[in-house]
Amino acid sequence: MEYLPRIVDDRLSRLLRAQPAVRLEGPRGCGKTTTALRHAGSATHLDTSPAMRELAQLDPDRILTGTAPRLVDEWRLAPTLWPHLAGRLDDRPLPGRYLLASSATPLSYRHRTPGADQLPALQMRTLALAEHPDAQPQVSLAGLAHGDRVTGVRSRLGYRDLAAVAVRGGWPALTDASPEHAAAYNAAYLDDLAEVDVAAAVPTRHQPERVRQLLDTIARQTGRPTSLAGLGNQTAGRLGRDTVRSYLDALARVHAIEHQPAWQPPLRTRTRLRRQPRLHLADPALACAALGLSADELADQPDQYAAIFAAIAVHDLRVYLEGTGARLWHYRDETGLAIDAIIEYPDRSWAALQTCLGEHQLVDAEIQLYTLLDDRLDLDRVGRPRYLAILTATTQGHTTRSDTRIIPLPTLAA
Repeated sequence: MEYLPRIVDDRLSRLLRAQPAVRLEGPRGCGKTTTALRHAGSATHLDTSPAMRELAQLDPDRILTGTAPRLVDEWRLAPTLWPHLAGRLDDRPLPGRYLLASSATPLSYRHRTPGADQLPALQMRTLALAEHPDAQPQVSLAGLAHGDRVTGVRSRLGYRDLAAVAVRGGWPALTDASPEHAAAYNAAYLDDLAEVDVAAAVPTRHQPERVRQLLDTIARQTGRPTSLAGLGNQTAGRLGRDTVRSYLDALARVHAIEHQPAWQPPLRTRTRLRRQPRLHLADPALACAALGLSADELADQPDQYAAIFAAIAVHDLRVYLEGTGARLWHYRDETGLAIDAIIEYPDRSWAALQTCLGEHQLVDAEIQLYTLLDDRLDLDRVGRPRYLAILTATTQGHTTRSDTRIIPLPTLAA
């Protein structure tokens, strides 16, 4: 199978030229190993057998010796490997010595690798729309940050096409898959999370059926602020706060979920901000699978589709921003004003992006952006945005008279 270039490739190359060791982390199946092998001089894979993991702890030199960059795949599976690796880095801190890939952080690592989290890391995710083989990027997120306007942009993918993309997901293994194969893959992935992956990441015995019920609840809450109590109360059979916290922690350590925190900017009014994060599954297709939605069923439920579409946009923005130092937030206040994505750049400048499905919703989306700008924010303290944009499932892109960029999501890239 031909390699699909990933946006993380260039950023990984730059880090390896500057740092002795780099961590590459992300959910199982997102393409980490394939990408890491493109940058490695030699490799060893600790997930191939229990014997390999035992060897890593009995004879770490055998595992760590090889042409640089030396890829140690699923390196966290051998807890005692880290001190030997750290010693080598201390003795010879030359750039590009090790590339450490992992899809999970077992509990045993929390107490044995206090220095490992200080290594530079890149989070790899499933394919963004711009990384698909038939991608059509025309608008650069980096260019928008420097004042680019959007003109003459057209997407080949429309409303129902994007519903099919949402249900299939961004797993590299599914780029040519049939809808039936993709649905089975995503359903099996959820089952594996509940029955296998979480088992090594919770401190006590877990109940797979309860984890699966929590995953279903997270899917139903896609695009909505969440709390521990809320998730527990809405899960079948109800879960206590401590149980929800334990399962969420485990799901985060296997990169199955990501939190999108709430932005807390200075306001010019007494309006109170909501602080609950939004919670997203590693790929929006997992939410579709948990909800049992086909592409046609998703397209026929605009409210649910709007939430899934916003999750796709957030997922893709994360892919494009990874390694840049920018942070991604959402905004919500007590009046119900909600903005799907706030990008905060390293210099504290910012941009706001809203999502919508159809052209008839563009005016309302633009009003929401300007309500945030004109009625809520203390611009003397937070500054004016670099740009305002609306990411859509429509096919035409342009810049409005009020300077808002209208961008079909499939045309956006890093």
